[in-house]
Amino acid sequence: MVNALVIVESPAKAKTIKKYLGKGYEVLASYGHVRDLLPKEGAVDTEHDFAMKYQIVDKNKKHVDEITKAMKKADALYLATDPDREGEAISWHLYELLKAKKALKDKPVERVVFHEITKKAVQVAIDHPRGLSWDLINAQQARRALDYLVGFNLSPLLWKKIRRGLSAGRVQSPALCMIVEREEAIEKFVAAEYWTIEADLTAKEQNFVAKLTHYKEEKLSQFTVNNEQTASEIESVLSKATNGELLVIKVEKKQRKRHPAAPFITSTLQQEASRKLGFTAQRTMRTAQQLYEGIDIGEGEVGLISYMRTDSVNLAQEAIDETRDFINQRFGQENLPESPPTYKTKSKNAQEAHEAIRPTSAFRDPEAIKKLLSADQYKLYNLIWKRTIACQMIHATIDTVSLDLDAKEGIFRATGSTIAIPGFMSVYLEGKDDTKADDDEGRLLPPLKKGDKVSLEQIRPEQHFTEPPPRYSEASLVKSLEEHGIGRPSTYASIISTLQQREYVTLDKKRFYPTDVGRVVKKFLTEHFTQYVDYDFTAKLEDELDEIARGEKDWVPLMKDFWKPFTALVQNKTETVDRKDVTQEALDEKCPKCASQLSIRLGRRGRFIGCTNYPECDYTRNLNDDAESAEPEIVEGRICPDCQSALVIKQGKYGKFIGCTGYPECKHIEPLEKPEDTGVECPDCHQGNILKRKSRNGKIFYSCSRYPDCSYALWNPPVNEKCPECNWPILSIKTTKRKGSEKVCPQKECSYAVPYENNDLEETG
Repeated sequence: MVNALVIVESPAKAKTIKKYLGKGYEVLASYGHVRDLLPKEGAVDTEHDFAMKYQIVDKNKKHVDEITKAMKKADALYLATDPDREGEAISWHLYELLKAKKALKDKPVERVVFHEITKKAVQVAIDHPRGLSWDLINAQQARRALDYLVGFNLSPLLWKKIRRGLSAGRVQSPALCMIVEREEAIEKFVAAEYWTIEADLTAKEQNFVAKLTHYKEEKLSQFTVNNEQTASEIESVLSKATNGELLVIKVEKKQRKRHPAAPFITSTLQQEASRKLGFTAQRTMRTAQQLYEGIDIGEGEVGLISYMRTDSVNLAQEAIDETRDFINQRFGQENLPESPPTYKTKSKNAQEAHEAIRPTSAFRDPEAIKKLLSADQYKLYNLIWKRTIACQMIHATIDTVSLDLDAKEGIFRATGSTIAIPGFMSVYLEGKDDTKADDDEGRLLPPLKKGDKVSLEQIRPEQHFTEPPPRYSEASLVKSLEEHGIGRPSTYASIISTLQQREYVTLDKKRFYPTDVGRVVKKFLTEHFTQYVDYDFTAKLEDELDEIARGEKDWVPLMKDFWKPFTALVQNKTETVDRKDVTQEALDEKCPKCASQLSIRLGRRGRFIGCTNYPECDYTRNLNDDAESAEPEIVEGRICPDCQSALVIKQGKYGKFIGCTGYPECKHIEPLEKPEDTGVECPDCHQGNILKRKSRNGKIFYSCSRYPDCSYALWNPPVNEKCPECNWPILSIKTTKRKGSEKVCPQKECSYAVPYENNDLEETG
């Protein structure tokens, strides 16, 4: 008979823990959430202290039945779901379901938590159980109720005022505002011209460059020289005055220290994996989950990293001791600081009992287990391992030198630096977002002293322009969300994926662009629900949820304080806001057809300029077209190959394309931009090749180059290999969360699928 039943969230984790606990324990998985709110209005009863109505998650009903059956045979229950609020809530939901099914009776129910899946950690947790934490459960209930109430009340309003099918979220909306506001700043940006004066110099058979810092005793600022004429005049004066050489008037040498970055927390792991590996936040968290839950590395399933949802940079003393031991053996005593470096957690709400993300053993070298990991698993584990090792090593010591050189009418400065002692940099160096490389890093200057003369090769004026703020990447968006206190570590990946799924933003070349619908939604929310998308308000609400989790605040009063003004505002906006005020933006321009005012409007295909006198007047033009260019643009030097009529650039459902002016008699069309040719022959017509294309909403698909004559298309990248089962001429690569990347037959009736390893592919279905 089974003595104890242990419940975890995933089957992979169950398999690993079962091995550690051995006989007397049955370990089953809940497969994530087992209960959720009823998906209809009224699931949160705002009239009766926000009581919630739950139902079993359909897809997990069979797992709940299996757990219930096992519990009736067991003597005790150990709830071992993840060590966070969400995990606590899942344990509580399981407890409530088992109690309702009369599977518990008087049997003991314990809650156990561990932050790494190792034999020692699991056994210590089993030996030191606790009860369910109502503070954590209530914090999670409050979060779920808030998200539900915002969604169920704002989304119908968006349907009425903008278009059907739209939705709004409590934390996604401020994130959308960030992306749209950055795009608006880019559009409003006006580049400013400035010039630098640089000197190409030679001394002791070494070339180097210096920049002008002072001219005629005036210190130069960025915009002192802002046009070519001034730059040329300065270059002329200096060239005549220097007579081919400069004099060293000052040599300044310094040493500076560079300290290692703190060990990973969830947000910094997502940022670095994006910068260094090109991973999306979802891909990072999915891979980290696999490393945490356990992988067979030749000694059975072993958890390779500690829990990956954390905002604490603490390391357990045992982990620090082992890491220092490893550094001493691998890199020598000289790379080990006298005392372990400590790091301060930035988040005031971080749970200090948690640890940073680290390897479960510093001695488990990534290279030693590389062949036993998938490509993604190895890359992420290697990143985590190196960051952890580096954080316990000595700082790097960098020698810097600067030279001031007299040009008689001005002073040039040259700077350089060399790494004297690499320290932690020999293992790991943190990446940065949107910053240009340090011009001094690694630049060597010749050994010069005051009074030396250097040869002047030439003086060069260099033109520059200020640049707009960069669009958000996944890494910089996560960083900004964290800095503003919006969301928590476990929510960043879902925030980003939700914005993309709703088609409020698109990701192009790893940068976020707002869609037309996203812009209109942002405009509506910021104008009419200003408080609720305000960054400070959202952060304050997150802080209050943390206070509930710490037992410092009751969740029901928080809900009441939020709900009363929010529902009143929703009612007010439902009655007072006119749809055209949301979807139309007046322009200071008259319609060329009827002289009525024009406005920017939102249509099925995005924003466009149209007449306010519609439907009496049907004048429209593309948003980015000038009034003078409202007519289709002629393609110069080209005629239709079918009927010899002129070709023009047209706007269609999926963006701009080249079409024949003889339409509808002649239906010749061709893409405006040449799509990428995969080199795979179309399996349907055997005449064209499969091209990689992008739909108007930014989604990648693949179709025959002979479209519309051949309509063959598929969503996944094609592979020039015949299916071994059905002999279809091509295969395709399909990537899913559950199975990873697979080489599959694109024919629906064929089930051929084999694992495929490729690091550059994302989930496709």
